[in-house]
Amino acid sequence: MDKGFFYSANEYYKELFGCKVYKIALNLGTTCPTRDGTKDRRGCIFCSNAGSGDFAFSDLERAKSLVSKKIKSGEKKYLAYFQSFTNTYGQTPEEEKKLVEKYKAVLEDSEIVGIVIGTRPDSISDWILAEIGKIAEKHYVSIELGFQTSNVKTSEYIRRHFSNQDYFDAIKRIKATNQNIHVVTHLIFGLPFETEADMLDSVKTAIKAQTDGIKIALLHVLKNTDLATDFHKGKFSVMDKEEYFEILGKALSIIPKNIVIHRLTGDGPKNQLIAPLWTANKKDVMNSMNKYFSDNGIFQGSENS
Repeated sequence: MDKGFFYSANEYYKELFGCKVYKIALNLGTTCPTRDGTKDRRGCIFCSNAGSGDFAFSDLERAKSLVSKKIKSGEKKYLAYFQSFTNTYGQTPEEEKKLVEKYKAVLEDSEIVGIVIGTRPDSISDWILAEIGKIAEKHYVSIELGFQTSNVKTSEYIRRHFSNQDYFDAIKRIKATNQNIHVVTHLIFGLPFETEADMLDSVKTAIKAQTDGIKIALLHVLKNTDLATDFHKGKFSVMDKEEYFEILGKALSIIPKNIVIHRLTGDGPKNQLIAPLWTANKKDVMNSMNKYFSDNGIFQGSENS
């Protein structure tokens, strides 16, 4: 395993904005092609009813007030993170126009320094991408693509409903529109039936696609999901803490230092979490992970997001 630092999101944002930047998770009220009947009606197998936006708010000022309580001193700068469901997905041209209006509206707030748009590779029309490209000429813009895995069988099991080529094409289209758009790829480790080789192949695929950033999360089993049904039937088990940290270390050893690591942990809502329960204590997870990284020469005091 190569030794050394990785490029954390906090470092990246400090270089861009000169200070720590806080994300505000927002819900635009969108849906998803795997929920509205376009490709499915059940959603991804692991996804909660909130569309992976369990901590997102519909009101900007309320979200800002809650986040600001964590800021002890200094200038307040925020990124508006459109997190829930698929935030470039409008079922009609009129709905797409409303989404763009909402992107622009939050940027009128002087404390909002940019926007982060969570979406799917197969749900970005040429029109909305062109509009996002225009916004990126004057403001920081990041597009986060839910990719999760490069394993085709796994992608079918989790009901992803887009191909690996769709993912490659999406990054190519985004970069052709505006090179300033920062592309982040979401991956999930510990998906049912996946091996270590599968997880590392997903990382290698994201690198090959020329993503600018990577988010890695451990699989969470949440209540009222089809994934929970399979878990209770004993079809798969979840990773323990040591397993997860070990595979993270191996992933970081192959990720080029110019790729920003936006996340290495994830925490589902405690009232919905079934497994793994060790993830419920976020402070303990972070302390344990940092110690593991320090002991193994991977992480030496540099903050991560």
